[in-house]
Amino acid sequence: MPPEARLEQTDAGLRPTGAGWFVLNAEDAAWRSHELFGATCAFEGEPEFPQLGFRVKVLWPGQPNGMYHSESDQEDFLVVAGECLLLIEGEERRLKPWDFVHCPSGTEHIFVGSGTEPCVIVMAGARTPDGTIRYAPSELARAHGASVEEETGLPSEAYARFPPWEPRPAPRGVLPSTPPGA
Repeated sequence: MPPEARLEQTDAGLRPTGAGWFVLNAEDAAWRSHELFGATCAFEGEPEFPQLGFRVKVLWPGQPNGMYHSESDQEDFLVVAGECLLLIEGEERRLKPWDFVHCPSGTEHIFVGSGTEPCVIVMAGARTPDGTIRYAPSELARAHGASVEEETGLPSEAYARFPPWEPRPAPRGVLPSTPPGA
């Protein structure tokens, strides 16, 4: 029977230590913030989840969640609050709450906060031992501050020109506490 993982308090919030099951409210979890790329909660500690990456992302209007990219593993996304633009395969789509996005292997994409309120997106992605990522230049993404200048497969190169993420508590008052219409 798997043990319960211990939750450790950090300056940024709670994070699990060791393997095992746990229950953790997103507002209590450890988050990271970036002046250009919003705020994110991965729920992971050490070790990282081996099979599935799972995050909650908050983007304020105009903020991309990172650099336009594709991954060799499947990714899926669910907008739960606010609005955003999806830049996908050279096209732009407007998303609203409860819009679901499926990205099979190799799908180029990135999200950009839009509207007047923060956008909250649940993000999940498969993790395989041979998983890779590819950051490709894109004129559409460049218009939103979300394009690399040169193609790379290294996150360290794609984000070299940006300041690092900062550990911070969850953005208060942004995460929906009840489903719409409840």
